[in-house]
Amino acid sequence: MASGVNELLDMLFDMIDEAKNMAFSSDKCVVERDKALDLIDEIRGAFPMELAEAKKLLAARSDYLASAKREGDLIIQQAEEKAKQMLAEDELLAQAKQRGAALVRQAEDRSAELMRAANAYCEDALRRTEEAVAEAYDEIKKSRTRFRSAAAGAAPQSQVQSQVFDAETDG
Repeated sequence: MASGVNELLDMLFDMIDEAKNMAFSSDKCVVERDKALDLIDEIRGAFPMELAEAKKLLAARSDYLASAKREGDLIIQQAEEKAKQMLAEDELLAQAKQRGAALVRQAEDRSAELMRAANAYCEDALRRTEEAVAEAYDEIKKSRTRFRSAAAGAAPQSQVQSQVFDAETDG
């Protein structure tokens, strides 16, 4: 006995195709009724089985498509989350770079300011030291002049000349 609907339909077709024509008619034929009805019953019996298989295939296909869609949606969601994360990391990195550059500029400005202040302080200290040394030098010159005057009045001139220290000549 045939198993598939297509096979049963082929058998019915062959039966009708090979049937003998009726007298005086080319489009009518004589078919064995019992055999034709048996084939039709088998076809009817096979249809539910074939339809059940088709329904199972359609359900499996639907399940597969739904699963593929869920998986695709999950992949898209993960990709979007990864993109957001990367964007957030890029933004944090950009902010960190910006903050770092600002700190470097601030440190450079502070360093330049400290350098100017140190230079000004050194310049002022050197100026004051120079002024103090100049004052001390002037005071030494005055003291020396007073000393010479005082020494000249107390001793004869020839002795004063030999005993007096001359800063300009001894140097």
